Amino acid sequence: MSGPGAGHEYPAVPVSWYKRDLLLFAVSIGATADELHLIYELHPNFAAFPTYPIILPFKKTSPEVIDFYAAQSATAIPGVPKLDSRRVVDGERAMTFYKPLPLTSEGRKFEIRGKVIGVYDKGKAGTVVETQNDLVDAESGELYSRAIGSGFFVGQGNWGGPKGPKNPSYMPPEGKKPDVVFEHATTAETAHLYRLNGDYNPLHATPEPGKAMGFGGAILHGLYSWNCAAHSLLKLLGGSDPANMKEFAARFASPVKACDVLVTQIWKMGNKDSEGFEDVRFVTSVKGGKVCLSNGRAKVRVVGEKKTISSKL
Repeated sequence: MSGPGAGHEYPAVPVSWYKRDLLLFAVSIGATADELHLIYELHPNFAAFPTYPIILPFKKTSPEVIDFYAAQSATAIPGVPKLDSRRVVDGERAMTFYKPLPLTSEGRKFEIRGKVIGVYDKGKAGTVVETQNDLVDAESGELYSRAIGSGFFVGQGNWGGPKGPKNPSYMPPEGKKPDVVFEHATTAETAHLYRLNGDYNPLHATPEPGKAMGFGGAILHGLYSWNCAAHSLLKLLGGSDPANMKEFAARFASPVKACDVLVTQIWKMGNKDSEGFEDVRFVTSVKGGKVCLSNGRAKVRVVGEKKTISSKL
């Protein structure tokens, strides 16, 4: 790693969650009544959805509404101009899951250990900040999950920083129809439910920030679409069992608005590792419109295959 900000470590952030947080998260990303082990705490196989830790850097330990702008603006990066968190959107997120998440953090100490991988100047378009966030048991040092992510600070470039590396592309197999397809309808209230997990960015609740950023109004959380896609892969290929997903990643290609229908096309790549996890590619689009999640890839233990499912939150 080299360049301004690269390698900078943030102070460790204590995080916590209860069973109710796992229930809310699962319901908010589309888990349904045929997946009681994700949405009913007394089910004998009750489990956390694997991507839940992606919300913890926003939620931290608070059960209350968080001032998103104040929380984000508190994290300065040495050697990098101050960036305005009121004009930031997700670029790409990738997660690796190492251990099943406990059903509650109560009685234990967990923290997010974050660091900057790189800060890249994209000229007039803006600045990309790439980070790594590890969910760790603060006492044992055990690593539960790792998230690599990038935030795109709109219109905040041209400060003389490095342009950054060219990221690899993960395309679906050319000329092959998807193995499975998942359709998910959103509503006018979708973002308002999802934000209760702890991501209270006003961009997703009221039109003014989105208008200022050129989106014409409020947009859905990029991580909402991202988590919905993770749910679709796990449900259609992995039997809805959190143990059957080892990695999940996608790039945010375009915004999604309330009442859009998300269509996720999924391709199995046919290879398996020693643990039975298979490479999977996927693309999520707005029905009748643009791709919103590109570069989609995952490692899933395929235990079944449902051809097409439609759902509505």
